[in-house]
Amino acid sequence: MKKQLLLGLAAAASAMFGGVGAAHAEGAFTGNVALATDYVFRGISQTEGGPAVSGGIDYTNGIFYAGTWGSNVSSATISSGGVELDVYAGVTPTLGPVSFNFGVIGYFYPGADDQAGPETDFYEGRASASYSPIEPLTLTGSLYYSPDFALETGAGLYYELAAAYAVSDVFGVKAAFGEQDVDDYADSYTTWLLGATYAYSGFTFGLTYTDTEDAFDLGYALDESDADEAITFSVSRAL
Repeated sequence: MKKQLLLGLAAAASAMFGGVGAAHAEGAFTGNVALATDYVFRGISQTEGGPAVSGGIDYTNGIFYAGTWGSNVSSATISSGGVELDVYAGVTPTLGPVSFNFGVIGYFYPGADDQAGPETDFYEGRASASYSPIEPLTLTGSLYYSPDFALETGAGLYYELAAAYAVSDVFGVKAAFGEQDVDDYADSYTTWLLGATYAYSGFTFGLTYTDTEDAFDLGYALDESDADEAITFSVSRAL
């Protein structure tokens, strides 16, 4: 089922790219840094509820993009402690009013001791589509597929439905619901979030509520507190 889904996404991407001309725009680099009271990934804390310092660099050229992003981590589920480094690339074509994002993301944990257990590094393919029925509102559906998820737990599939609403030029709200399924676990778990952002003097302040259902009971989180409901505050700045 998952392999058929991935092949279908690849076929759709191939058909779309056939109608997109080569990009001639000059490439540009951007950067970002952030401080947060927690690093939550799909509803599960990656820092055991502790603070996170993160940053990244992105390159864009027309519809093509590539980048890297890193954060400190300290999670019994993913890593014994150290650093997470993500590397990604993809394309963002449009078809009428719909914007797409097709790409690949690699998750690397140089601070983990893979000699003591399963491989922590893994990668995912991404396919998402965004549509704005009215100018301030953006609706996005996303699929992420990994042939071998973190800790060598088999094929993983994550889907997410999200909505973002720009109340003003500086204030916005967002909501999302997702479900993670991995072959080696008995069942999938669900996660959701509600959040708001406020931009001031070049900084973006964020407040996000997250929670999960069954993430700890099914073994996705090894510490119950990592999957509990949480409120995270963040401050970020584009460079």
